[in-house]
Amino acid sequence: MQRYPLSKKKTITVVSGILILFGFFTHFTLGNTGMAEGALILASVMGAAPIAIQAVQALRVKVVSIDVLVTIAVIGAFLIQNYEESAVVTFLFLFGHYLEQRTLNQTRSAIKELTEMAPESAWVQLVDGEFEEMDVDDVDEGDILLVKTGAKVPVDGTVLIGEGHINEASITGESVPVNKAAGSEVFAGTILENGMIQIRADKVGEDTTFGKIIELVEEAKDSKSEAERFIDRFSTYYTPAVLILSFVVWLISRDVELAITILVLGCPGALVIGVPVSNVAGIGNGARHGVLLKGSEVIQDFSKVDTIVFDKTGTLTTGNPTVAETAYYGGDKEEALGYLASVERESDHPLAKAVLEEIGDTTFWNVEETEVVKGGGIMANVNGHRVVVGNAALMEREGIPLNEQAQTDIHRFEQNGNSLVLAAVDGELQVLMGIRDQIRPGVKENLEVLKELGVNHLVVLSGDNQGTVDRVARELNLTEAHGHMLPEDKAAYIEKLQQRGHTVAFVGDGVNDSPSLALADIGIAMGSGTDVAIETSDVVLMNSDFSRLPHALGLTKATARNMIQNILIAVGVVLVLLSSVFFSDWMNMSIGMLVHEGSILVVIFNGMRLLRYRLKGRRTQLFSEKEPVKAA
Repeated sequence: MQRYPLSKKKTITVVSGILILFGFFTHFTLGNTGMAEGALILASVMGAAPIAIQAVQALRVKVVSIDVLVTIAVIGAFLIQNYEESAVVTFLFLFGHYLEQRTLNQTRSAIKELTEMAPESAWVQLVDGEFEEMDVDDVDEGDILLVKTGAKVPVDGTVLIGEGHINEASITGESVPVNKAAGSEVFAGTILENGMIQIRADKVGEDTTFGKIIELVEEAKDSKSEAERFIDRFSTYYTPAVLILSFVVWLISRDVELAITILVLGCPGALVIGVPVSNVAGIGNGARHGVLLKGSEVIQDFSKVDTIVFDKTGTLTTGNPTVAETAYYGGDKEEALGYLASVERESDHPLAKAVLEEIGDTTFWNVEETEVVKGGGIMANVNGHRVVVGNAALMEREGIPLNEQAQTDIHRFEQNGNSLVLAAVDGELQVLMGIRDQIRPGVKENLEVLKELGVNHLVVLSGDNQGTVDRVARELNLTEAHGHMLPEDKAAYIEKLQQRGHTVAFVGDGVNDSPSLALADIGIAMGSGTDVAIETSDVVLMNSDFSRLPHALGLTKATARNMIQNILIAVGVVLVLLSSVFFSDWMNMSIGMLVHEGSILVVIFNGMRLLRYRLKGRRTQLFSEKEPVKAA
């Protein structure tokens, strides 16, 4: 029985409004008071039914909700035969609820659009080589899939055959189509705008990048910030306080209508809804622009950041270093390069990839007893020889002598901004390589935007030599630069900054920076939705797009401001309404409810402005540049 009035709220609102209009018409036009009162009584009873049901449900779980206040007010107005007030108040409350739901649905549209973009079917290759359409949930890793023009890519995978342009806006926020050919990675939820490709399924279902994005955004939407938790606690005490105030006013004045009016005017609806709507809109805007914000608490903390610490490789730089200089020190050069390549093939480090690319075709040997030295390099037995590959600190630790020529070369390579890879065979240095990584296009300009947004302390920490790190810092006008940093050194430095009172964000690739990402007030991962990046950090910049960082910071600051605005609007309206009851003659229940519902819509519309947020002026130009800025 209770479900029917609740499910028919919209119909009840419409009928109640018609009855109120009919009542006023018959009273003022026809002069039929009895018929007018009958219409208003019927409108009051119909309108109060769903409100009263919700009030009872709230009281059962020991919550004195807004519905309880309105129900008491309407019953009181009904008992003193003020049918006009009771009818209008219930109608405005129901109509306001309808408008709230409609506007809130628009606010949630960014998140709804994401879920609707999830692929539902896929063309899967069968044993006979033919393709058959099936539900995407039936796709397994390793399956070969066909993606046609205009279709959504159903899984994360690798292109095997074909070529085309894919719109990756759902993943990266960038609407410009990206060319994909054999060997390219593709992501679920993206759209093949032209061409036809066959892909191998690497990740399916919830394990895809798109699946993780939806999961993260939904979790973030449902999480509560400290501000929201405070308001929940405040509402718990505030609503009973309004009841007590109303009762006290009645005891003093014996004016039932005045007491009932206080109940209506004291409803904290705008206060309760103001902060959540700001959070949902902010998170939705971030999701549209390739920025994943893991909850409203992250928004609050990120908005207060005054210091950002960066990892160098893969963050400030492209992460695709190349060998710029090489020096040899006796022994069989080809054999030494073969040993070096054999050891580096065991590593996924960007410097190892650069070494392998430089050496090219060579003889690879079996590698045994591999030992990885954190922050130093790799040691292994290769073809009966002890091979040590790493930085100068590792050579010193292993007692490998560096002659005068080697020391001169090391100093020169460092001054030229190179990262160093040294290779020693059986205790003798044989190869020195200087490897350079290019600054990401547009990073310098985006760092300037961060400064404009209030981040006055920009620091780079790296395991590279100090010369390389200093070169990057000079080029980018950073505040501090520290080299030769192990992962635990980075974490210790961040802790030291926090002890000095700084609110610190750390930006890294999410792979070897987990301690720093976890320890910082805000961990920001650069990455195309990698598992480690998503799980470790508080914020993920999709597609490793550094230009999204200023947008993310500006968005969190705008969202935090929006929350405060909504709180001030809500509290201000209640104070004005209650003051008007005691210090004016024009305030009544109907006007109070109208203003009350209007304040709810105001905070919702104010929050919805965040859906259209973009950095303004020079910042917008930087964020929307299509052509990459050349690094100096």
